[in-house]
Parts: sequence; structure tokens; C-alpha cells
Amino acid sequence: MLLNVDTYLTKISQFSALERRAVTSLATLYSFRMLGLFMILPVLALEVSGYPDFSPWLLGLTLGIYGLTQAMLQIPLGLLSDRIGRRPVVVGGLVVFIIGSLLAANADSLIGILFGRALQGMGAIASTLMAMVTDFTEEKNRTKAMAAIGGSIGISFMLAMMVGPLVVSYAGLSGVFWLSATLGVLGIVVVLVTLPKAVTKTKNRETQADTKQLLSLLKDANLMRLNIGIFALHFALMACFLVIPDILSNELQIPATEHWWVYLALLGGGFFIMLPPLVIAERRGSQKTSFIIAIACMALSMAVLSIGRNPWLTPILLLVFFSGFNLLEAVLPSWMSKMCPVGSRGTAMGVYSTSQFLGTFFGGLMGGLSVEYAGADGLFVLLAMVLLGWLIVSIGLQTPRALHTYVVNSGGVEQQDFAKRMLNIAGVEDILVVEGEQLAYVRVDRKIIDLASIEPYLNSRTTGEHHGAWHQQSDHCG
Repeated sequence: MLLNVDTYLTKISQFSALERRAVTSLATLYSFRMLGLFMILPVLALEVSGYPDFSPWLLGLTLGIYGLTQAMLQIPLGLLSDRIGRRPVVVGGLVVFIIGSLLAANADSLIGILFGRALQGMGAIASTLMAMVTDFTEEKNRTKAMAAIGGSIGISFMLAMMVGPLVVSYAGLSGVFWLSATLGVLGIVVVLVTLPKAVTKTKNRETQADTKQLLSLLKDANLMRLNIGIFALHFALMACFLVIPDILSNELQIPATEHWWVYLALLGGGFFIMLPPLVIAERRGSQKTSFIIAIACMALSMAVLSIGRNPWLTPILLLVFFSGFNLLEAVLPSWMSKMCPVGSRGTAMGVYSTSQFLGTFFGGLMGGLSVEYAGADGLFVLLAMVLLGWLIVSIGLQTPRALHTYVVNSGGVEQQDFAKRMLNIAGVEDILVVEGEQLAYVRVDRKIIDLASIEPYLNSRTTGEHHGAWHQQSDHCG
């Protein structure tokens, strides 16, 4: 999720002019929308505590409700965009997001903000924007485009943690929602003015959902462990923001106007702390070890926070929590992308995103109920148990191999014959031949396969009538 600015700019510079314009526009759209959704996290708990209808469980529901509406609508709206076009769905989603922001900005009750947040989530355009990435980019640049957009989301999250408290200090809680509405309007301007218009809609199983694959993916043990992981991770993140603002203000005696630098220190410090172990684990092939340690550290930090907090210990434990969060947020989508069956990445990532949104919703709901009946200590106990459960589930997780997916023009060769030929090549691990599309998705081990020697073989397989066109789709999504 997190990507430094230099890496982001490097990836953008590798695109063609059209791709650069499209990816920059799409990354901007993601950033505007995510910034509008995230800014409320560090401020809502403090700002609504005096509302007549305030209660911790309603606060939690208000924080997490957008996750439920996004989970319900992201795949259906993505499929709708295949039928009526991407732009109407994106513009319509942004309009709904703006209406929700305006409703929340003018609300004088927590229930009013809740309905506004629900509408914000109903503008679920994430899957449609990912489909647009496929439409605008070549296969060889698609992974870089996904990484650039992922980086923009990470940057927007960090900015939101700082901007939210600053906006509230000058314009109050309604100012946050007015800014969200403004960002939605700017998003529509981006769609209508800067996003390229000349595009051919492309169907690609590696980036778009196919409902026919859902059942088989839900039975995959490794994928389910990862889906449980992203659920637990965002459950913990959302629930924490029910009590962290209050802890900073009342236990650590940090004024609300100064919270922005605290979040900068926690998230920025967490990023730099997690970076070395992430790089070392990648080099030594010990990714699972660092993965398990990160979950254990998060669970331990929550357990200790439930026992006792003080001005010295609490900041350290929060830093440990956010360090683990940053590492796991970066690793999980990459592992999901590497582990999903060939030709199923779009559907697998759709299930993964839905699990993330549901984790956001249930984290807010269950976290609010915990605070209602057991206070902050009870919430931290709940989070420690959730993270411990994730730790146990993750013990059986397999470390993904460094495989790469290529999209091949099969040239009309009979499916079984073509699949057999490919699987006989050393280094080819899996293949999916798409009926009626003359396409095949081939997963290979780059350490074994010789791409230079396989290219002539592919070109000769149809006696010169068709030529195999290889396009790389790396299974690593940054």
C-alpha cells in the first residue's frame, strides 16, 4: 500500500504519453476518494462525543459503515461498467460520494453522519477504476500501473491522518466533509478533462472479476488465509481509531490540534521501521517469518495496551502496531496476487478487496460494541484475540513462489493441444486457455524458463499462420 514518492515517479516515467496521462489521472481519482474517506478517522471520535445521540457502538458503526456499502457494490458496479461503460459508472459513483459528503457535512447528529458515510461508500468505483487501468495500459506496463496507483493510495492515507486534524482545527468536523465533497467534484473534473477518452474496453481475467471463478477461489486454503488476514488487519485498524484519538488527548495530554504530527510520526516511523525487515526477508526468502513476526508484534502490542498504558509505553506500542500494519499491508496484496490461480487474479483480488471492506465494517461495529460495554481495555483485548486468531490461521500459509504470468495469443490452436505443448516446456507451471478469445494465461518460473528459446517455438506452433505474442504480467502487485 505504501510506496515512496521517488519509486512512484520512476514507475510513471516508464509509461507512454497516453499511459502516463491515464495512470496519473486514475491515481489522482483514487487519492481524492481515499483522502475523503480516511480524513475522518483521526477526528470523528473526539468531535462527536458531545452529540445527543452519541454512543460508542454508533460511533463504530459510523466509522465502518462505508466498508459495508463498498463491499456490497464494488463488484456489481464493476460488472455494470462492462455493460454501460466505465465513465458513467465512475462519474455516477463520484456524484453519490459527493451527496454523501454533503449530507454528513450538514448533519447535526451522529446518525446523520452515518447515513452520509454509507452514501460515500456506495460510490464504489474501485473495481471500475482497476478495469480502466486494463483499458489504458499495455500488458507489459500493467503491473507498474497497479503499483503506482497502490502507492498513491498509501500516500493519501498518510496525508489523511495529518490533514483531518488540521482541517478540524480551522473548520470543524463539517469542514472535513466539505473538503471531501470538493475532492469528489475535482475527481469528476479529472474524469471529464484529463482522463483520455479514446480507449477500447478490454476484458482481462488478471484485472477484472469473473463470477464463474468465485466458488473455486473460495475453496483455496491459501487464498482464504490471506482473505482472513486482510479482514483482520483492517478490522484492527478501524477499531483502533475508536480509542486512539481519546488516548492521545486524555491519557497522553496531546491537544487535538497537535495530533497530525503524532500520526505522521507513527505512520512515517512505522514505514521506516518495517522497510529493512521487508527487504531482508525478500532477499533471504524468509517472507513468512517476517509475516508471522509482524502479526505477533501487533497482537502483543494490543495485549499490553489492554493491561496498562502510560506516556512512555503507549507511544512505543502504537508505533509497533503501525509498523506491523505497514509491513502486512504491503505484503498481503503481493502474496494474494502471487498465489491466485493463473487467469484468476482479477476475481481473487475482488474477493480480497471485499474481505478488506468487510473487515473495516465489522471492525467499526464490533469495536464500538466492545468500547460500549468494556471500555478501551476491552477493545484492546478483542483486537489481541482477533490478531492471535489470524496468527494461528497464518501458520499453515505457504510462502508464494516468484512466478510471473504472461498473456499469450494462442492463435486458434485447439485448447487441450496448446495446453499440453506449453506444459511440456520446462518452467511453465500453469496455463489457462480462454475459450473463444484465442488467449492463454501462462504462469512461468523465470528462474527456469528460457524466454529467448521459447519465443521461436511459439511462433512456429501454427505453421506461420499466427504468431504468439507474449506480454508479461508480473504476479507482484506493489
